[in-house]
Amino acid sequence: MDLNESFHPGEIVYVIIRNPHAQDVANVQEAAVVENPENPEKLSLFLYETYYPFTEEVAVYRTSHEAERAYRDAFGGTEFEEYYG
Repeated sequence: MDLNESFHPGEIVYVIIRNPHAQDVANVQEAAVVENPENPEKLSLFLYETYYPFTEEVAVYRTSHEAERAYRDAFGGTEFEEYYG
C-alpha cells in the first residue's frame, strides 16, 4: 500500500506512540496528515508540534476505535477499564 495514495493532507488519523523515555508506556495519539515540509510530494504525520515520516513502519488508523482496539491487542487491557471516576 502506498501511503501517499491512501491518505491525503488534512486528514486526522490515529497512531500508537511509545514514550521514548519509558518504553513500557504507550498511548493512542491523534495526528494530522500533512505535506512533508522538506519534500512536498511526500506526506508526514504532525503530532506533538513535530513532523514525523509517514512510512510503512508507522501503524496508522483512520478511527480512534481501530487504534484503541489495536492498542488493546498489542498491550492488553487494563484491569480498570470499567472504572470511570
